[in-house]
Amino acid sequence: MTDGLLLVDKPAGWTSHDVVARTRRLAGTRRVGHAGTLDPMATGLLVLGINRATKLLTFLVGCDKTYTATIRLGQTTVTDDAEGDVTASADATGLSEATIRTAIAGLTGDIEQVPSSVSAIKVDGKRAYAKVRGGDEVKLKARPVTVSTFDLRSIEARPEIGPGVLDLEVEVEVSSGTYVRALARDLGAALGVGGHLTALRRTRVGRYRVDDVPTLEELTSRVEAGDSLPVLPMADAARAQFAVRELDEAQARTLRYGQKLAPGGPTEAVVAAIAPGHEGEPDDLVAILDQSGPHPRSSVVFPLA
Repeated sequence: MTDGLLLVDKPAGWTSHDVVARTRRLAGTRRVGHAGTLDPMATGLLVLGINRATKLLTFLVGCDKTYTATIRLGQTTVTDDAEGDVTASADATGLSEATIRTAIAGLTGDIEQVPSSVSAIKVDGKRAYAKVRGGDEVKLKARPVTVSTFDLRSIEARPEIGPGVLDLEVEVEVSSGTYVRALARDLGAALGVGGHLTALRRTRVGRYRVDDVPTLEELTSRVEAGDSLPVLPMADAARAQFAVRELDEAQARTLRYGQKLAPGGPTEAVVAAIAPGHEGEPDDLVAILDQSGPHPRSSVVFPLA
């Protein structure tokens, strides 16, 4: 199995770990990881690393992300999404579009966000969601996040769901660590009617997009038919996401021998150091460098396959 990244369109009802477990079987290797969890109810782009590419995931977890979502105003749930019981209801149909947009503006930019209490954040060594389900009260601290874009696409009354319920279709671009469930909760609170998330789809992670990405079912059918997985080779995956420093053969040896590399190339904190392949072989991702200082430092060096 080629080392590299596999982009998957995750189905609803699957945990990210479920997708990793299935991919391990399809790829025939235990060395599979993901670059950021999606809740079971969510769909969309899940970036998986296979074999040596699992070391790339560290540099992808912190990428900004784009989601499309449905926020239901007029109902509050215990989990801030549709998987939890409704704890309060209010009539949201009297809200004007201008009022909603003003509240959305207040949740855009650099904000302090309290994560959902049923998040995977650890509290006293246990996941917050596990403590909540065990009956414990969990209070998480606010932390800084950035909501670059919070676009309202449509507003629809949903009387068949409940009196006074409104569904908002939105698109958000957010920094790593932002909870879209918490945005739904906080928007409902700001409007005084409560709110929760009913649908979520991740459409972008960094520069990777969900467009034309295969579903897990399509990947399974492909392998069962005898075809290989569409793994993005290491160098191609790095070129698609990071700044690049092109190496010659001598510089590649220098890095792999643990020696210092002379300054040159992009002055960024994450730079892919890539050497040309030999005799028609693919290019070789040698290392991820930190070139933000006066001298390049190796964050990770990849051994030869």
